[in-house]
Amino acid sequence: MFIDAHAHLSFQDYDQDRDEVISRLKASGIALILNPGTSVETSKEAIALAEQYDFIYANVGLHPNDVHEVTDEDFAELAALAKHEKVVAIGEIGLDYHYDDMDKVKQEKCFREMLRIAKEQDLPVIIHTRDAWEDTFRILEEERSSNLRGMMHCFSGGVDEAKRALKLGFKISIPGIVTFKKSHLPEVVAALSLEDMLTETDCPYLAPVPYRGKRNEPAFVVEVAKKIAAIKNVSVEEVGTRTLQTARDWFEI
Repeated sequence: MFIDAHAHLSFQDYDQDRDEVISRLKASGIALILNPGTSVETSKEAIALAEQYDFIYANVGLHPNDVHEVTDEDFAELAALAKHEKVVAIGEIGLDYHYDDMDKVKQEKCFREMLRIAKEQDLPVIIHTRDAWEDTFRILEEERSSNLRGMMHCFSGGVDEAKRALKLGFKISIPGIVTFKKSHLPEVVAALSLEDMLTETDCPYLAPVPYRGKRNEPAFVVEVAKKIAAIKNVSVEEVGTRTLQTARDWFEI
């Protein structure tokens, strides 16, 4: 049994065949899906999908690339949505400096506000960070509290970043990139224990080998688990069982 710790299953990419995608993931042994929000609207959609399936849970969040038009009312609405019984984390939230038109000041302000909501409601956080490791760690260290914990989604750092994240109370979520030929993630996987890792697809993006270039879907998370198993020299069943249990414990499911 496997965990897809980050699947945008309520995105419109699946509107034409969501039932078939869900049938395939169940046939592949996926026992738990965490479906993140990136805005008020997508957070509502994530909750609506979670209400339909007992094995799907929602996160409510504000993606750093979606902060341009955010208002105080949006934060209040996200805080209210976070109290839903199927919401298990705040996310995805964080920093993304990849694009030229990003607003670092606005991103940081929104990141801190979402961390505040998470701490107030005692929920884990799902962190998105791209080209922004130092600022991400700085903010997490400044906002650190006894109940601040979570997951580094679609991990893109190296061994040093992984160990630094672990010390701050975060699990490392390994995406399909680990299967890519030039990926450095196998080094990260080799340096960590299975208890420190989760598996994810980040679907519909970043499909793993042998599906690279196609629309990603939760069933493909098995390929991530297979790669981790090969690196750690354990069975794929052990990777699935242990990462699934870590997710259930970490997100109190």
